[in-house]
This record gives sequence, C-alpha cells and structure tokens, in this order.
Amino acid sequence: MFSVQAVPVRPGPCAWMPCLGGPVPRRGGVSCRRSVDQAGVDDNGGMSPEQPRVAMLSVHTSPLDQPGTGDAGGMNVYVLELAHALAARGVRVEIFTRAVSSDQPDTVVLPGRCSDGAPLDGERACDVLRADHVDAGVVPPVLVHHVPAGPFERLDKNDLPALLCSMAAGVLRCEAAREPGWYDVVHSHYWLSGQVGAVVADRWEVPLVHTAHTLARVKNAALAPGDVPEPSLRVVGEELVVARADALVASTPGEARDLVDLYAADPAKVHVVEPGVDLRRFVPTDAAGRRQARRTLGLPEDRDVVLFAGRVQPLKAPDVLVRALGVLREQCRPIPLLVVLGGPSGQARAVDDLLALASRAGVAEHVLVHPPASREALVTWYHAADVVAMPSRSESFGLVAAEAQASGVPVVAAAVGGLASIVEDDGSGRLVRGHDPAVWAAVLDEVLSDPARRAAYGAQARQVAERFGWDTTADQLLKVYGVARESGAVR
Repeated sequence: MFSVQAVPVRPGPCAWMPCLGGPVPRRGGVSCRRSVDQAGVDDNGGMSPEQPRVAMLSVHTSPLDQPGTGDAGGMNVYVLELAHALAARGVRVEIFTRAVSSDQPDTVVLPGRCSDGAPLDGERACDVLRADHVDAGVVPPVLVHHVPAGPFERLDKNDLPALLCSMAAGVLRCEAAREPGWYDVVHSHYWLSGQVGAVVADRWEVPLVHTAHTLARVKNAALAPGDVPEPSLRVVGEELVVARADALVASTPGEARDLVDLYAADPAKVHVVEPGVDLRRFVPTDAAGRRQARRTLGLPEDRDVVLFAGRVQPLKAPDVLVRALGVLREQCRPIPLLVVLGGPSGQARAVDDLLALASRAGVAEHVLVHPPASREALVTWYHAADVVAMPSRSESFGLVAAEAQASGVPVVAAAVGGLASIVEDDGSGRLVRGHDPAVWAAVLDEVLSDPARRAAYGAQARQVAERFGWDTTADQLLKVYGVARESGAVR
C-alpha cells in the first residue's frame, strides 16, 4: 500500500506542487480537451497507448478519511484503491475533495513507484507530473486536492448543495494551473460530486463518468423504522446527473436495473463494474492466527465472536444484531460476543443509543463497541471473528463482506442490494431475508454452533472473494472511459 505524504505547496486555492509552477495563461480559442486520436482508444475500448488523465471528484468526503464514522465508508476505500489501481496502469489520477480544515495541505501526494521499484517522490515525481506521458513500468503519484468551498468544517451532507457552485469554481481554478486540455475524463462519486462533475466536464469538454454508490430512491424504499428519508432535492439531483452523465457505473446488475427502472437511465450508458478488494492485504489465517489476533485485540479466546464493521446508523442496522442477542438470551441459547467496529453517522448519540438498547435487552455484557480501525488493523479484526454480520437495509455493494470473505471469514448478510451478489448463500455464508431479530438469532446460532460448516463457509468465502480484484476493476473502468470518449457523447 502506498504511504500518504503531505508535500508543501504554494499558497492559494488547490495549489499545485512547486515544480509545476504557477497558473498557465488561458489561450483563447483553444479547446479544453485532447482529441480521441491523441489519447488513443484500443480495440477493446480502453485508453491506449497514452493513458487518460482522470479528475476524480469526491466532494462530501475525502478518500483520506478514516472509514467507519461520519460520512466515511466504503466509498472512501473505493476511490482511493481505484486511484492506486489506475495509477499502476500509468494513469494520472487527481482527486478533488472539499477542504474541511484550514490546516489541511492544499495537495497531498501519494507517492508512486519508479520502473526500478523505488518510491517515486521528490523531483522524480515532478518529472512524471510534468511529462506528456508516463514511461512503461512507472506508477505515477496520485494527487488529492483539498478545495476550499464554504466554511473550514465538516458539514452535514444536506448542507452541501448550497456549496456546489463554490466547489465547482474551485476545481475549475485548479485546472487553470494546467495546460488547456489536461484532463481527459471526469469521474464523479456520489450525487453531490456528480453535480460538480457536470459543470466541470462541460467546461473542459470531456466525458462525465459517474458512480452513484447509493441511490436515494433505493434507500427510501428500505428505511428503518423512525429513520429520516433522503430529501427530494437529492432525488432531483440524482435524476439530473443520470441524464447528464456520458457513462454510469453500477457496482452490481441490481444497481444497473435500479438506474434504468427508477431513474430512466439509458441502458446503453450503464456499465456494471464490480468494485474490488485488496486480495494481498485481506488473506485467510488459521486457528493459531485467530488466537493470536484475539490476544492482540484483547478478545476472549473461548467465545464465539460476531463482528459488525461499519457506521452505527439505522441504514446499517446494528440494532438488529443486538436484538438478536436478546432473542438468544430469552431462548437460553449461547450468546456470542458482538463487536461493533465503527462510529456514529448523522446521529451523535447513535452509539449510546445502541448500548442502551443492549442494556434493555439484557445483553450489555455481550456487546463491545470499538472505534473504527485502520486498514492495517482491520485485517486483525477480521481474523479474530468467527462470523462477520451485515444486516444492512440497503447496500449498493458491501465492501466489508468482500473483505471479510477474502480474509476467509463467513458472512451472514441481509439479502439486499450488492450483498446478494457478493455472498453465496450456504456457500460463503448465509443470506437472511428481512430484519426480524428472531430470524437473525436462529441463523447466527446455526452457523456458530456448527464448526465444520463454518470452516467450509470460510474456505469458500476466499474463493468467492478472489473474483473481486482492483486490477480487474481498473481494467474495466479504463474501457468505460474509452467508450465514453469514443462514443462521441462528449458535449
């Protein structure tokens, strides 16, 4: 994994590395995009031989944020891992996100690699960033730009639409520091980014590729009792982005159908590209490794452990697991230790409310809440678990399920969204229909009480996960980028 290195940059909105110099004067009458012939498109639709320069937009949350709390989740991992996988193919990726602190560097450089395998930073990184193309074997740096837009503080997502014009202006100012036609593709993530992407893609005359990650109409159809529905402003915003985008990337066939059926997307513009999982980091362990993981984390070695990893919010439904423990208690069945690895999102008291629910259900001593873990530590948590549980009410993909399965851990998941595609029922785990705590209690008890079945699930889980890889995701997205340019849909 690449390390994160903050590189001092010149002052100003979204400043560049010093070696890139100041803003380039705009030349009147010059188109702001390279031709398809210059960029090149191979027979398979991918960009070749010169790979595209991609401007990624992740407006409401930075890919450098810790997943598992606030607005940071699987999308953060997706954007960062995808950027690295594209860079490994010689693609220059620059990520734009909203600055939330005046202390944040304008630009963070994630170093690449030279053809000899040495880290690519300093002057060598500057040379690559200045060049018209990337030499074979060189992995260019990934740049993360923090764009000032509104106050330097974290805001609720519902407050961000008022700042989108400011965000778009900031991104355009960043591009003004480059030669005209620098970017070939805009790839936006989430509807807020899509709104900004529509503006900058039109200005640069390049295609807009959009990944929704979640859809308001899908979420509103699966609300938890008492949860707040997504506002109509978001629904309208998603409709506009779907209509404007030159290519729409869906994580699963089900999401592709939702885009067509619920948002009237042109089926020809919808491309199913499954997200990946880091198959080198998330690997299985044996019984000795599981014991060591539990000793490292201070977990008991003689109890079954169910792990929930994600934001503590009604959409992810950790309350279903707590209620399921209550059912097991009432039935005098063995109660596993439930580890909730995550923080609140949207509701500041979400964790306190979950612990209060556990107390009312008489299972407080069986519930452990721990703050979100780094990517490195997350591997240890997976290894410590007997089962990973995902009772989500809506899930466009379910990255946690893919990571857990890559780690050789069975997954018990709700049969919703992408989870139904990732988890093989009675193969790599179990799919549960609905959110009845009694049903969840029965399924968890069935899996935990049968070590042989659990071991078989774990072995199959790794095999299922191996079909997901960031290399495959990056290759497929390069084809989508190429098709978007070649189709002549550029406006």
